[in-house]
Amino acid sequence: MQQEIINAIALTRISYFNLAGILELYRRVGSASAIIEHRNNIRDIIPNASEKLANAFKNLSEPMKRAEAEFEYDMQNGIEPLCINSPRYPQRLKECDDAPLVLYYRGTADLNQRRVINIVGTRHCTPYGQDLIRHFISDLRQYCSHALIVSGLAYGIDICAHREALAHGYETVGVLAHGLDYLYPTRHKQTADEMLRQGGLLTEFPINTNADKVNFVRRNRIVAGVSDACILVESAAHGGGLITADISRSYNREVFAFPGAVGAPYSEGCNNLIRDNGASLISSAHDFISAMRWEDESALQKAQQQGIERQLFPNLSPEEKKVVDTLLHTNDLQINMLTVKCGIPISSLTAHLFNLEMKGVVKMFPGGVYHLLS
Repeated sequence: MQQEIINAIALTRISYFNLAGILELYRRVGSASAIIEHRNNIRDIIPNASEKLANAFKNLSEPMKRAEAEFEYDMQNGIEPLCINSPRYPQRLKECDDAPLVLYYRGTADLNQRRVINIVGTRHCTPYGQDLIRHFISDLRQYCSHALIVSGLAYGIDICAHREALAHGYETVGVLAHGLDYLYPTRHKQTADEMLRQGGLLTEFPINTNADKVNFVRRNRIVAGVSDACILVESAAHGGGLITADISRSYNREVFAFPGAVGAPYSEGCNNLIRDNGASLISSAHDFISAMRWEDESALQKAQQQGIERQLFPNLSPEEKKVVDTLLHTNDLQINMLTVKCGIPISSLTAHLFNLEMKGVVKMFPGGVYHLLS
């Protein structure tokens, strides 16, 4: 097993600019060790292999030396090399044509959780964007008690998403554009340390790799590939978050965007993406959960049970109790439907709904939809 990992690391050293070629080789022969064994007759495996790919295997001494040094460093520093055939490797990413043969990981989170969301956007996050993330992640707990939040640990939207995830009890993983022997930006070290205990740090880059500009673009495909859905919070017209959204679409992932004010520089990218049908518009966690059909059955059962118990509360008037009973049977109704089902005139129903909101029993969502809270 150790030698297989070292061989896989060595292959990543010689295939940096030919991920698809080396991945095809790997999938045909089934292991990095088998590729090394056939290094002198690569065209027996892939007859149409490029000259560059075939010649890359002629001198393996330097890549093997670096791979051995990488493995030794990883073992000494709590870094887990994840080969593509490892069950701990992100299986969603494994499906992608340009998946890396090896990932390097530090952390506690399972990268193959049932639900994985990436939240991305501008490095110039505004108070509007911060509020969107805060409310989204807070409200998400009502509908989805377990999810992994992924981002890039960069300034702005990324770090805000990580910190809100931590604050609300979600595990969160940062995908880095450099090796795990240092951290960029250093100002995020405290948050990164918390993430190691409640999430993790992930990269395809070996040690001694700087956070060069091109690496951030490569990093974006990992963010997209490990996730079920991409949420773009704020973006300029040509922001980096748009790259992640585009890659997500190419991987057949769901893409969502929060709209912003017309003319706002860091909402322009989101608004354009929605306009061009590159993302679905969301304004809340409820919108997102409904679109993904991620209703947490256990949470719903709990909400229903609490709703039943709520009928016993003496502080609900007969009309308020009628509204609660109606929403227990059919949740998320607009006021025109509620008035029909409850048999209460809208003029009176409006006052009852306001009282129920003040008591924390119901909440009005966008579109005038009333939701019975858990």
